[in-house]
Amino acid sequence: MKSKPVVDELQAVVTIVLVLLVAAGGFSSCSDSPSEASPSADGVSITLPDGAVIRAEVVSSAPEQQRGLMFRRELAADRGMLFNFSTYEEHTFWMFQTLIPLDIIWMDSEGVIVEISADTPPCGSTNPSDCPNYGGSVKSQYVLELAGGQAAAHQLQVGDRIRF
Repeated sequence: MKSKPVVDELQAVVTIVLVLLVAAGGFSSCSDSPSEASPSADGVSITLPDGAVIRAEVVSSAPEQQRGLMFRRELAADRGMLFNFSTYEEHTFWMFQTLIPLDIIWMDSEGVIVEISADTPPCGSTNPSDCPNYGGSVKSQYVLELAGGQAAAHQLQVGDRIRF
């Protein structure tokens, strides 16, 4: 019968097409472009002690946390990024490839502020080892990054509680 080679050829073509589709889908999500969509862009509402509400992207995975707010050219006063760590320990931050000043706010598992790095400056170096570390002197579960100056604008202090 001559239909067997046709079926084999058709199966080979279908297999190649499926492999190419899977490969294309896998590669499309591996972009390092600064303009790619942010994780959990819809985010969570965070209520500061003065009643102001911040809409924050939530990052929980290690790759999301490592990227943080890198490459962002602006961050609105009512926006932020909430880092949800799986461990309660000292979490240091750096500003490598971060283009804007940030307020970095460390919180315990109850949302109580345990440390603040206000107006943390971007690191202008292209060498990551030249960038200083910030915070991490107190154990924390969450870290909130806000636009530089927002901690002062909302009079945030160690001991205040943030709700989310």
